[in-house]
Amino acid sequence: MGVSEFKSGCIQILKDLQRTQTALVITHRGQPLARIEPLGRAGRRRLGGLRHLGEIHGDLLDFDFEEWEMERDRG
Repeated sequence: MGVSEFKSGCIQILKDLQRTQTALVITHRGQPLARIEPLGRAGRRRLGGLRHLGEIHGDLLDFDFEEWEMERDRG
């Protein structure tokens, strides 16, 4: 699609790309200029999406510095 055609219908073209989940190459005088593709589900952030990557051990609000120092001295 030519850059001038893209400029004239930008919002509708972007909505169509999102709906159809297809990519589009924008050209200027017949030469590729840019590639536009929808983010899809992979680009969306989800609250708690990384929760399975870590573990919490013990109480987060009550930290025992003596225990930490003893473990540090042992290692």
